Amino acid sequence: MAKIFITGSSDGLGLLAAKSLIGKGHDVVLHARNEERKAETLTKVPGETIVLTADLSDIKQTKKLAEQVNDLGTFDVVIHNTGVWKASADTILSVNLIAPYLLTALINKPKRLIYLSSSMHMQGHAELKRLTANSISYSDSKPYVLMLSNFVAKHWPDVYSNAVDPGWVPTNMGGKSAPDDLQKGFETQVWLAESNEVDAEVSGKYFYHQKQNKPNPHATDNLLQQELIDYCRQVSDLSFPL
Repeated sequence: MAKIFITGSSDGLGLLAAKSLIGKGHDVVLHARNEERKAETLTKVPGETIVLTADLSDIKQTKKLAEQVNDLGTFDVVIHNTGVWKASADTILSVNLIAPYLLTALINKPKRLIYLSSSMHMQGHAELKRLTANSISYSDSKPYVLMLSNFVAKHWPDVYSNAVDPGWVPTNMGGKSAPDDLQKGFETQVWLAESNEVDAEVSGKYFYHQKQNKPNPHATDNLLQQELIDYCRQVSDLSFPL
């Protein structure tokens, strides 16, 4: 049985992954944006599941969330599932990039890290000027997520760090008419979290439906990765622990 923490698990893919992992006997801690969402989440999951709360657009709340996670001990797996799409550039930056950076840096190092990216990262722009000009879009944020995952994979060789494209699935974010398979949308997170298969015990990879995909070349650029980490350090006032 693994101990697993999933951000953004009050609905959508995060909740589906949580339910699947709980059903498989794992100890899963969930996360909701606020107390109202927490109360709703507790009605959707079985047993005495813990749901932590924090608005990941707020750096102070994100740092506090990391403290609460560490108070529960060291986790085997952390799934960075939270993401926003239709939001301001500031919110997209904070939730989609700065929050996973902070939580990765502050939460006790797990055995496995899983980051949710998107096929839309192929249209994203990874240059640092997009960040400093406050013009980041959802598509831009997703290559940054891949860059973070790859940076972690290189600098924490004792951790499996991978990114996942869940597909365009019918969630609140994806919309009811989204064409991809919802089941397959969360199964890759579950597989990477628990599987002992050789294909799952890898690092620095990008997956779609349990198969490795080729990412945007920017995601594997060492210089861009370091520039991104330096930027995150400046914004969050927290250095990444190497």
